[in-house]
Amino acid sequence: MSPRNLSLLRTFAPLLGIAVLAVVMLVVAPAVLSPFRLNSLGKYTCWAIAAVGIGLAWGRGGMLVLGQGVFFGLGGYAMAMHLKLEAAGPGNVPDFMVLYGDGTMPGFWEPFRSGPFTIFAILALPAAVATVIGWAIFKRRVKGAYFAILTQAMAVVFATLLVATIKETGGFNGLNQFTQFFGYNLYDPVNKQMVYSITVGLLLVCLLIVWQLYRSRFGELLVATRDAEERVRFLGHDPANIKLVAFVVAAMMASVGGAMFAPIAGIISPSDVDATASIFLIAGVALGGRALFLGPALGALTVGYGRTALSEAFPNQWTYFLGALFVVVILLLPRGVGDLPRLVRTTLDRRTSA
Repeated sequence: MSPRNLSLLRTFAPLLGIAVLAVVMLVVAPAVLSPFRLNSLGKYTCWAIAAVGIGLAWGRGGMLVLGQGVFFGLGGYAMAMHLKLEAAGPGNVPDFMVLYGDGTMPGFWEPFRSGPFTIFAILALPAAVATVIGWAIFKRRVKGAYFAILTQAMAVVFATLLVATIKETGGFNGLNQFTQFFGYNLYDPVNKQMVYSITVGLLLVCLLIVWQLYRSRFGELLVATRDAEERVRFLGHDPANIKLVAFVVAAMMASVGGAMFAPIAGIISPSDVDATASIFLIAGVALGGRALFLGPALGALTVGYGRTALSEAFPNQWTYFLGALFVVVILLLPRGVGDLPRLVRTTLDRRTSA
């Protein structure tokens, strides 16, 4: 193969991977999976959307974001608030506010009766929060373990706040019992598959966005900032601004994943957004290969499936099996399972040359 053709193949191979993933998830999966399994795959896809953003921030930017559950939760609760108000009907309040409180709805709930406002909030709210937090952290040149600890602390604080505000957010039980999705009955199998298809479409869009960012000048600056931050600053670029953009984009993708998780799972609760949930997202990215294009998404899908399969086979011990698998993969394949083809090629080349 000529160098030109090889270069074209490397450039557009990610698009081929996206196309294959689209066919598998939009055509093959609905044809062969039961409605229950397809709904489970939808949940894994929501985690994959968040993982794509983590791949950008951590894999390319070197920022170990251990608190993506915060942004996953912002999107999830924004969508859940709209769905609860939609189920309650015009002028009514969600059922849990009558059960736990005096039936009075907080003022910040009211705008979420509007579908367009909810969609806007799902994108704008995490972007605003990530901008404020990222600006405060990156401008002070906080990085490495300190950055990871700060982001994980955010997830702990956020989950604790949700548990403590039972009258406003449902507390530990979260928000559930959604019956409508922007006017569509969620009990109808056709509509449930529609929500699944929308989620897969959003995953593909996020992959296209990240592909474009990777091959842009911003992507080059992000990698350069990860590997030689002081040199980037010497050349006249502010590393804080570069990392901030990646951090905000990752936050928005996590929020989109959380927003679609609510109608698919039928519930959003503090356990879905706390530090443990954030670590599971990181585990999926590490398993698939954080520096690889499709690695984070495929890793998140694999971890999601592993959680379900192992919990069904070993209800009490499944977390130990999943943890052991993760440790083995990290020890044998530090760059993730997605790096296995490269290792095979390298091994074959060495044997051939020998």
